[in-house]
Amino acid sequence: MTENSDRYSRMLYRRSGRSGLKLPAVSLGLWQNFGDTAPFERQRAIVRRAFDLGITHIDLANNYGPPYGSAEENFGRIFSKDLAPHRDELVISSKAGYDMWPGPYGEWGSRKYLLASLDQSLKRMGLEYVDIFYSHRHDPETPLEETMGALHTAVQQGKALYVGISSYSAERTKEAAAILRQMGTRLLIHQPSYSMINRWIEPDLVNVLKEEGIGCIVFSPLAQGLLTDRYLNGVPEGSRASHPGSFSTGLLTDKNLAKIRALNEIAKRRGQTLAQMALAWVLRDPVVTSALIGASSVAQLEQNVAALDRLEFSKDELAEIDRYATEGGINIWSASSAG
Repeated sequence: MTENSDRYSRMLYRRSGRSGLKLPAVSLGLWQNFGDTAPFERQRAIVRRAFDLGITHIDLANNYGPPYGSAEENFGRIFSKDLAPHRDELVISSKAGYDMWPGPYGEWGSRKYLLASLDQSLKRMGLEYVDIFYSHRHDPETPLEETMGALHTAVQQGKALYVGISSYSAERTKEAAAILRQMGTRLLIHQPSYSMINRWIEPDLVNVLKEEGIGCIVFSPLAQGLLTDRYLNGVPEGSRASHPGSFSTGLLTDKNLAKIRALNEIAKRRGQTLAQMALAWVLRDPVVTSALIGASSVAQLEQNVAALDRLEFSKDELAEIDRYATEGGINIWSASSAG
């Protein structure tokens, strides 16, 4: 990491809805590769290089690992070693909503869980506050007023500057925004899964975000690696699909692989990798503030950030992409957004 980097002149920053906050067009998520099973110095190198590239936003959640909490702990170590002097140049987010600890208060959307989880996250990361705190998923059994009230309290307590939601339906997003507005806290941002083969946010959620002035940061824009050249010829050893987890080899259907190969040919003609085109594509609409990427190496990070070198699409390119960019049955978060 260099002190006199030209990081801010190289990165593109986009405003999050109708707010004062800008985010880098590419943000770094620590969902994978930042738990205790990954070498710490490699994690540190990725985060340091990301900041040098102008990636000022680091996205976490309470249970990222494995084990749960370890990504926040490891980020806290990196922060204290390298980033503490740059705290005011960074946007750091965390979330609560999924399984985190045993018992009835360790997941979902109660006030008890959300505020306890935020305190734990801050302790693990060694921070006084996060810039964005999210409800990670809608809880169908807890009143939305309670969940949004907990987010509002986090802001009132000075433990979060902004609040967001993740994987909420269009209808619930509208309700959440109204509840928060009445309390005096704006809903800053929504974090949905979105990619060329997972287009569930179109058009309903996209329209709500535009109407309400809510930003959007999309996760899994590469469809957990499907929208790369990694699986064009089978499942390579060491890839996410080669070991148990959120990615199932059942997603690698003949139909999906045919789409991916066709999209890869379009990317080649554009002078991009498939991953670079996939990132550029999710950013084609200004409602998308940022694309959230993971990284298992500095080289992979650099290659994906290079997507920003070519963001423009012709009408013909978009029309051709639409022939193949259709639902691939990969939205494993659909249960949350259906509620």
